Amino acid sequence: MSDAKYFQRGKTQELRAELNSDKRDPKHLRKKTVMKKIVANMTMGNDMSPLFPDILNVMNVSILEIKKMVYLYLINYARSKPDMAMMAITMFIKDVEDPNPLIRALAIRTMGYIQVEKIVDCLIEPLRRCLKDRDPYVRKTAAICVVKLYMYNNVLVESEHFIDMLRDLLSDPNPTVIANAVAALTEISERSENIQLKLNHSIASKLAAALNECSEWGQTYVLEALMYYLPQEQGDAEMLAERIAPRLQHANSAVVLTCVKVMMYLMNYMKNESDITSFCRKLSPPLVTLLANEPEVQYVALRNILLVIQRRPEVLRNDMKVFFCKYDDPIYVKLAKLEIIFRLANSGNVDQVLSELKEYATEVDVDFVRKAVRSIGRLAVKIESAAERCITALLDLIHTKVNYVVQEAIVVIRDIFRKYPNQYESIIGTLCENLDNLDEPEAKSAMIWIVGQYADRIENADELLDDFLYTFLDEPVEVQLALLTATVKLFIKRPLAGQELVPKVLKWATEETANPDLRDRGYIYWRLLSTDPTSAKAIVLSDKPSISTESDNLDVNFLDELLLHISSLASVYHKSPTTFIHHYKPRFLMPSPALQQGSQPQLHLATTSIQAQSEQSVNDHSNVAVNRLSFTGPNPANPYATDFQSIQPTTPGASNGVGVDLLL
Repeated sequence: MSDAKYFQRGKTQELRAELNSDKRDPKHLRKKTVMKKIVANMTMGNDMSPLFPDILNVMNVSILEIKKMVYLYLINYARSKPDMAMMAITMFIKDVEDPNPLIRALAIRTMGYIQVEKIVDCLIEPLRRCLKDRDPYVRKTAAICVVKLYMYNNVLVESEHFIDMLRDLLSDPNPTVIANAVAALTEISERSENIQLKLNHSIASKLAAALNECSEWGQTYVLEALMYYLPQEQGDAEMLAERIAPRLQHANSAVVLTCVKVMMYLMNYMKNESDITSFCRKLSPPLVTLLANEPEVQYVALRNILLVIQRRPEVLRNDMKVFFCKYDDPIYVKLAKLEIIFRLANSGNVDQVLSELKEYATEVDVDFVRKAVRSIGRLAVKIESAAERCITALLDLIHTKVNYVVQEAIVVIRDIFRKYPNQYESIIGTLCENLDNLDEPEAKSAMIWIVGQYADRIENADELLDDFLYTFLDEPVEVQLALLTATVKLFIKRPLAGQELVPKVLKWATEETANPDLRDRGYIYWRLLSTDPTSAKAIVLSDKPSISTESDNLDVNFLDELLLHISSLASVYHKSPTTFIHHYKPRFLMPSPALQQGSQPQLHLATTSIQAQSEQSVNDHSNVAVNRLSFTGPNPANPYATDFQSIQPTTPGASNGVGVDLLL
C-alpha cells in the first residue's frame, strides 16, 4: 500500500494521543503508522518538535523500521532542543551495544549527525568500539562518522587518534570498509589545513587490488584516493595505471571519468613515450562510450574531453565522427561537440569537418549557427591549406543574406585577412555589398577594420567610412575606436580622400566623448599627425602580429590543474575550485624523481596564485613615448591587434609545506 495517505497535515495533540495510546499493540503496528505520519509532516515542513518527549519513549521499541524514523526525528530536531536530546543518550549507548549490527550502525550514525556538545562527548568511546566492531557494516558506518565528527571538532578527532584508526582500516579484509575509510581520509585531508594525505606504493597497490570487490561508488572513492599516490621510481606509474585500466570499461560514468583522471595524472610520471601513447589509446573507447548516455552525462563528458585532448592530442584523434551533432541533441551538447570537432580538425580530415560545419550553418538555432560560422573561420586560421575552401564556404553563406550569418562571417573574415594578408582581398567587394545588414558592434568593427586596412584598394573607402561616421557619437566604444583608427589609416594612405574626415573624427574623439581610451587614442593620433607624419605612418601602418588559434588554448599550468579535477564541477566550469569553493585546498603536481621534465614548471604553483594572476585587470591605456616610438599596452594602429605581455604566475611556497603529512 502506498504511503501517500500519510502526507496530510496532522495535529500534534492527536499524534501524541496515538503515540501514548494504551490499546494493545504487540507488534507496534500503530506506533509505526503514527511515526510515518510524523515523518510525513516533517517532510512537508510542519513543526513536530512539541512531540520530542513522546518520541523519546518510542526509542525503547526494538523494531528497526521504527528506530529509523525515531532517529530521523532526533536528527531533525536535536539542535533546536539540545536539552531534550540529552535524554536520548542512555538509549544511544544501549543501541550501540545491541546484538543487531544494523541497530549498532544506525545508532552510531545518528550520534554523529547530532552535533550537540554533550552528545559528541559521549560519542567518543562508542565510536572507538564501532571502528573495531566485528561486523563490517558497523565499521564502514563508523568510518564516515569520524568525518562528521571532524567537521564539528577537528581537534578532538586528532587528539583521540581516530585518524590513525582510519588508517588501520585500510588493511581491513572487507572492501566496503576500505572504500569508506579511504573516503573519510580523503575528505579529512581536503578539509584540514595541516594534514596532507600521501599514499606509498604498498598502500596504493592494496587499494588497486580492492577495486574489483568494491561497489561502484566505493571504486570511485578508491580511485579518487589514488590521486594522493606519488610515484617515486620509473615504472611505478605505469604499473598502477595498468592495474586500474579495467575500470575504464565500467558501466558507471563516474567510475570511468575518475579512472581517466587518475591515468592522466599518472602519465605525468611516465618516462617512456610508447607507454604514454598506449594508455592514451586505452582512454579513447571509454570516452566515446560516455557519449551514449543521457544528454547531461554527455555534456559533463564533453567538457572533460575538451581538457584531455588539449593535454594529450593523441586521445580521440581518430574518433572525429562520434562528435558530429545529432538533430535531437540539446543546444548545450551541440556547442560542446562543436568545440571538440574544431580541436580535432587537421589537414587529413578538414574536408569532412568543413562539410559538417557548412551543414550546421543552415540550422535554425541562431547560437549554434553563429558558432558554426565562427568555427569555419577559425578552421581557416588553424589550417592554412584549407583557408581557400573556408573562404569559399563563408562567401556561400554570405550570399544567403541571412543577417546574423552575414555578420558572423564578416567577423571571422577579418581574422583571416590578418592571418593571410594580401591573399584574399578579392572578396572585399562582396563584403561591401552587405554593409546595410550590419547592426552588431562586433560585425561593424570588423567591417570598419577591413575598410581602413585596405583603404588604398577600396575606391570609395571615404564614402563608406563617412556613412559609418554619421552615427559616430551614438555607437558603442568598440565601433568608435575602430572608426577612429580606420579614418587615420585612410588619411595616411590617401591624404586627399581622408583630409575632411580626420579633423572631424579627432574633434569628436577628444572633445565630445567621455571614454578615456577613445579620448587618449584621439590625442595620440592628433599629436603624431601634427608633429611627425612619417613616424605616424610607420606606427599606424606597422606590421600586425600574426594571429593563431593557440590563444584559444588554456594556460598550460591552469590546464594541468584542471586535469587534476576531472569529473568534478571544476572540469565542467573550466574554473579553479578556489573560485567557487571557500577555503578549498588547491591541488598541484608534486615533485618526484619520476616527474616528466615537461611538467616541472608548474610545480608548487598554487591554484590561488594562478587564479589571482589570471584575474588581474590589464591597463588598457596606451603609453607612448613619441621620440622612441615605443609602446606598452594595445597597439594604437589596430585595436584588434592587442599585444599583452605574458603574465607569469608567482611561485609561492608550497601550501602544504607546514603541517602533518599523513603518509600511508
